[in-house]
Amino acid sequence: MQTTQTAMPWWYPLTIRLRIWAANAAGFFRDLAGHPIALAGGLVVLLYVAMAIFAPQIAPHDPTKGELIRRLEPPVWAGGSMQYWLGTDAQGRDLWSRIVFGSRISLWVGFVSVAISAVVGVLLGCLAGYFRGALDEVLSRFSDLLLAFPYLIFAIAVMAFMGPGMTNLLLALTFKGWVEFYRLARGEMLSEKTKEYVPAAVAVGMGDLRIIVSEVLPNIFHSVLVLATLRLGVMIVMEASLSFLGLGIQPPTPAWGSMVSEGRDYLTTSWWVSTIPGLAILILVLAINVFGEGLRDILDPRLKIE
Repeated sequence: MQTTQTAMPWWYPLTIRLRIWAANAAGFFRDLAGHPIALAGGLVVLLYVAMAIFAPQIAPHDPTKGELIRRLEPPVWAGGSMQYWLGTDAQGRDLWSRIVFGSRISLWVGFVSVAISAVVGVLLGCLAGYFRGALDEVLSRFSDLLLAFPYLIFAIAVMAFMGPGMTNLLLALTFKGWVEFYRLARGEMLSEKTKEYVPAAVAVGMGDLRIIVSEVLPNIFHSVLVLATLRLGVMIVMEASLSFLGLGIQPPTPAWGSMVSEGRDYLTTSWWVSTIPGLAILILVLAINVFGEGLRDILDPRLKIE
């Protein structure tokens, strides 16, 4: 007796993958809930992201316009008014509004520079680690050369050569930022390439690029994600440092680094002009680092106790 087989619907493999992703996401959030410090850091970062997204609705004043009659007004707890509850700067601009809009600059520069660095570094690292040869030698020596220069000094030199501006700032940060991702991806590729599933994929006829993308990358993604989270804090500090030196985002666009720089002349009399933007940087970077360390504990299988 001959039996007929029903053809599998085209969407069935997709539903299987969605179920796997949902199960992995549920497990991740369950582990995150059991890591209160990382959870707190993640919530703080989400608050900053929400503040950046809804900046026009949150900020009560135009961050680029001020009233000289209101210049250097103290915060509300130091005798100021509720209208400018964090005080004003030397131009009479609302400090809270400038901090809210400044979060857009810091987060945008951080996310974009990390994304570009991760894509370039992981791509080159995977290719160099998988194929080795001359490509590996050239990229490794070039990355070693870039590591010889301190990041901030290197970025200052690049910005001094190209000039200030958002595009040049992103180029300066990513020109050296890909190196850490390259070294991580190359090392992980060298390790993963020796495991049994890679020769097995070759034996069934899979191409090199398919092996890299579909077999190796999912196994090193957690390491890349942790590094990207930690590098986000570094990029935000780099942007603030360059803006502080006058090489990054230019006034009157609100940027936390330039806001700290503008208040240097008033530290003894109007401390809030520099201190409050500095605290905004401190809290965000600390939250990102705490969250990144928690991600490492959650996602790295080598740190989990069986």
